[in-house]
Amino acid sequence: MGEASAKAARLHHPMAPRLRSLRAHLLALWILLLASAAATAYLLTEFYTQSAAVQVAQTELQVARACREIGDRFAFFGADWTGSVTGPDDPLKGQLTDVVVTALAVHPGVEGGIWTAAGGSAAYAFPTYEGTGPKSDLPAAEIDTIRRINAEALSAERPVATRRVSRTQTLVVQGCPLRGPIQGATAWTMARIHTDQGRAYGQLLAGFGFLAATVLGSALLLGRLLVLLGRRIARLEGQLGRASEEGDLPHLGPTGLRELDRLVEALNAAGTRLTAARHRAAEAERLAALGQLAAGIAHEIRNPLAAIRLKAENALASADPARGRAALDLVLDQVARLDRLLRDLLSLTQPRRPILAPTDLGRVLRNCAHLQDDLARAQGVAIAVAEVTPERPLLDAVQIRRALDNLLLNAIQHSPPGGRVRLSGEREGDRLRIRVTDEGPGVQVSLRNRLFEPFVTGRPDGTGLGLAIVREIARGHGGQVRLAAPPPRETDTEAPGPGATFELDLPWTASPSLVS
Repeated sequence: MGEASAKAARLHHPMAPRLRSLRAHLLALWILLLASAAATAYLLTEFYTQSAAVQVAQTELQVARACREIGDRFAFFGADWTGSVTGPDDPLKGQLTDVVVTALAVHPGVEGGIWTAAGGSAAYAFPTYEGTGPKSDLPAAEIDTIRRINAEALSAERPVATRRVSRTQTLVVQGCPLRGPIQGATAWTMARIHTDQGRAYGQLLAGFGFLAATVLGSALLLGRLLVLLGRRIARLEGQLGRASEEGDLPHLGPTGLRELDRLVEALNAAGTRLTAARHRAAEAERLAALGQLAAGIAHEIRNPLAAIRLKAENALASADPARGRAALDLVLDQVARLDRLLRDLLSLTQPRRPILAPTDLGRVLRNCAHLQDDLARAQGVAIAVAEVTPERPLLDAVQIRRALDNLLLNAIQHSPPGGRVRLSGEREGDRLRIRVTDEGPGVQVSLRNRLFEPFVTGRPDGTGLGLAIVREIARGHGGQVRLAAPPPRETDTEAPGPGATFELDLPWTASPSLVS
């Protein structure tokens, strides 16, 4: 128990490390999963971009080789020519087309031709076209680009390349000036790289698909886990919150989750052991209380019986009638004392269940003060009753009066002449606190821990049952009685003793009716 208390104190200490809930840990795991998914998506995108860039670079290299191949074939074709040609006729265009076909046959996916500054296209071929038939027409959408690249190559007298990037493809075009009999002739080649096709694009889509599936699956799994854990833990909290009448731990049912079920089994086993230990402790406490009660009763009865016996023996030995009369008076007084003792014992051992009803608390306090007013005046003590709330709490007025009578009698007997006893009752949140305060010497330190036990008293003529009866009445109402701190002084010149304040702490149960 000492180690558990120390651990609990460390957990509640303001400087103790803050404990995170399981929900917070799962949320942190979800955030890490999102972060890893974002990083993976970024890496996939970069990988695809680099793969596409490599593919474009390889295509540019192939287009340049194809353009040089056309130039080499054209130079071989016109090697034996003499003179120059301004604009090729149809037979020559057919021959130039054969030259282009021969040059591009070994370059898959590359189309091209020969262009003249004066007549435009002199030859065009796409020998590796994968359509249903040969392709012989210039691509209409790229004619302006072809014309511009050939003009730039002719003007610069060196190969010129361009790249046009769109959302789904990249177009690579190159123009090369031709040396030969045809004036203003250039060769051009062109290829398309479809960025939404190919291995890299397939890998990107597969990676994103796998990533989306894992993230979505993880989210669903974590969400389901959170819901299941929340419901199972809420069910366990509800079961643990239903305390039994004897204060035993309730038997917990299985949750369906293996880890939680192991915890449930451990709690059920601990509850069984706790119940057995509580029963053993209750039995030991009952036997100890019974022994203490028997010893107290024997002590309380022995003193009056000894006095009765002594007086009776003296009266029998004396011939004086007055002495016999005095002995009988003492016998009656001691019998009355024994009768009060037995009545208090019956009240303590057979407590009556409170009968709750709307109670005028102010009237109860005033009646109790009026009942003890004669004794207070005889002791030179004043009783002051404070104003209380007009609401009517649900109380057993008879039992509360009996408890207050015991507390008031105790306060008056311990107050010095000229002292004052204060009686108050107020609502504090959901609690009703009734206080009886005196200005006496206070409670001895040696008695404070056992103050409400039977036969514990600080007065020679006391039975020690009054405060025990008050405790039982408070418990019957679902509350408690305790010794509070000494009351503060009202003025700087006032110097009473430390005093004592007894407080009845009861649950506040309001009645709908108010004091009229």
